Amino acid sequence: MTEKKQQIRDYLAITVGTILIAFAIKNIFDPVSMVTGGISGAAIILKELWQVPLWLTNTVLNIPLFLAAFRMMGWQFIGRTLYSTAMLSAALYVLPEMGLVKEDMILSALFGGVLSGVGTGLVFLGGCTTGGTDMLAVLIRGRLRHYSSAQIMQVLDGGIVAAGALVFGIRPSLYAMIAIVCVSRVTDRLIEGMKFSKEAWIISKQDKEIAEAVMERLGRGVTSIKAVGMYSKEEKNLLFCVVSPKEIVKIKSIVREFDPHAFFVVSDAREVFGEGFIEKEDRIT
Repeated sequence: MTEKKQQIRDYLAITVGTILIAFAIKNIFDPVSMVTGGISGAAIILKELWQVPLWLTNTVLNIPLFLAAFRMMGWQFIGRTLYSTAMLSAALYVLPEMGLVKEDMILSALFGGVLSGVGTGLVFLGGCTTGGTDMLAVLIRGRLRHYSSAQIMQVLDGGIVAAGALVFGIRPSLYAMIAIVCVSRVTDRLIEGMKFSKEAWIISKQDKEIAEAVMERLGRGVTSIKAVGMYSKEEKNLLFCVVSPKEIVKIKSIVREFDPHAFFVVSDAREVFGEGFIEKEDRIT
């Protein structure tokens, strides 16, 4: 894939992701006063207190963050995050209000969490974030280097959720916790699903035949490693191969075809870089 096509795919993912996040904020979380942290949570609070539109709060609170980030780290750091933040504000302004789940708090927490999680995952896969507390955490870490960005962001989001509890009461905040867990789980699953692979370890006397079949039928590389059985003291060849999840079934079939008694181990590979897999490391900018 050319760099231009990859950029188009990234920006498409960012656009769709920000629209999904905006929809969840405006039509699910806001109607039931569910503050899930971040700038969006602060926007829901300000709307309740002073009737400030969601899109306006998202824009105004992010402007000083971007100016500070640009001054401290330059344009390269801001990158696509500026686009995603602008898209989020635009989507919050343009999207119509629809009472989908109304007063059902459980449905709001679950459906909103899933929708926002998918959107957040797409934005991350596009190589950026939606700004807000993510960027603020990075800026604060410039002063407090003994804390990680994740730790600082947890404190910031926790403070916003606590503020939501003061404004709306404890009940919506407890449901917001469910939504936060859903967002985190769905985001992680989406990201892992795009990078998830399987690794196969095979010990067999028919190692050459198995390796040739895998390379010819699946087009995957196979590495042979010299090994010694500590019990039998016998020298063996250990085959190592990384494939996609759907290809592991074909690997099993090939192994059974040549050696039904082969020792075969399958494990998860969270991220695989190289030919046939991820060609370059993702950048969150």
